[in-house]
Amino acid sequence: MTDKKITPASLAAQAMGWIDPVTKAVVPPIHMASTYQRDEDNGYRSGRIYARADNPTFDQAEATLTALEGGARALIFSSGMSAATACFLALAPGDHVVVPKVMYWSLRNWLATFATDWGLKVDFVDADRTDAIAAAVRPGATKLVWIETPANPTWGVTDIAAAADIAHRAGALLGVDSTVATPVLTRPIEFGADIVMHSATKYLNGHSDIIAGALIGARDDAHWAKLRAIRAQLGTILGQTEAWLLMRGMRTLFPRVAWACRSAQTLAERLAAHPMVAEVLYPGLPSFAGHAVSRRQMTGGFGGMLSVRVKGGERAAIAAAARVALWKRATSLGGVESLIEHRASIEGPGTPCPPDLLRLSVGVEDGGDLFDDIDQALRRADNA
Repeated sequence: MTDKKITPASLAAQAMGWIDPVTKAVVPPIHMASTYQRDEDNGYRSGRIYARADNPTFDQAEATLTALEGGARALIFSSGMSAATACFLALAPGDHVVVPKVMYWSLRNWLATFATDWGLKVDFVDADRTDAIAAAVRPGATKLVWIETPANPTWGVTDIAAAADIAHRAGALLGVDSTVATPVLTRPIEFGADIVMHSATKYLNGHSDIIAGALIGARDDAHWAKLRAIRAQLGTILGQTEAWLLMRGMRTLFPRVAWACRSAQTLAERLAAHPMVAEVLYPGLPSFAGHAVSRRQMTGGFGGMLSVRVKGGERAAIAAAARVALWKRATSLGGVESLIEHRASIEGPGTPCPPDLLRLSVGVEDGGDLFDDIDQALRRADNA
């Protein structure tokens, strides 16, 4: 190995270059133990006490995420929801938070119901407008500003550096849901974020075979210790096998995301000219409202997620989704298989998602095949 700095892509591919010191295996074992033996003097020099707090199988995935995001520490969780809600549960009843109107629906619903019942004061804002964030924060009272960029499912983009400045001047932390961007495209800590969240079910795992979440902290401080305690005390830890599968998936993160970005860009450009498409929502299109900000904070592409608004409205959108063959009609995103979903019917009443919108998660299939399939589906829906 030379003295040249290793790129993040190589760190991910080799999982930090880990080699088992005993067997010399290049893939780590799965540690199934739930508890660890004390030393004869009643201590725990191994650093392990009980698997609800941690497990050796977590170490490699957490170290890799820390390196990829440029953070100080990482924690993996049993789901993206458990990771995200931990950030809000670390606050106190009466604290004020600012969150997006358009965001991951399950977290939005939790914030509007459980979090407010518990005592958090929640303001929903148009987070792609930093002036709206600035108007909502309450200096001294706001403890967390939460953004998601690009934001599911309309892919609005928030200026992370500007949001961090607003949050910090108000005495608040900035949390960023960077699930769609991944550390391949955006490293929010470099722009001032305090916490980065991933639904690791999605791109980090990339194979649609586990549920997982992750937090990466800019600092290993008292707040981070509280997040770690919440994970242990609520028992929101990832299973050992799932942690191993997460690490396996992260080894191919960079080529998977690069492929998806290229295909998504081509699909967005071709669908923008489609006679059955009213609008394409994708940060990589110069016509998209958040394109300029995306160019500043996303490198290597604009992500594998896009949405199309179908001419003919909700009826035509649902009919098009029913007629695909290669795309799979399913919830989720970020896997190797391409998914299509009529998102408003999944989210239900109160959704900010337009009823004519189809959400597309671009996988690693041939891009031409993907276009041909959705093209025929859109054209057949027009005749339905």
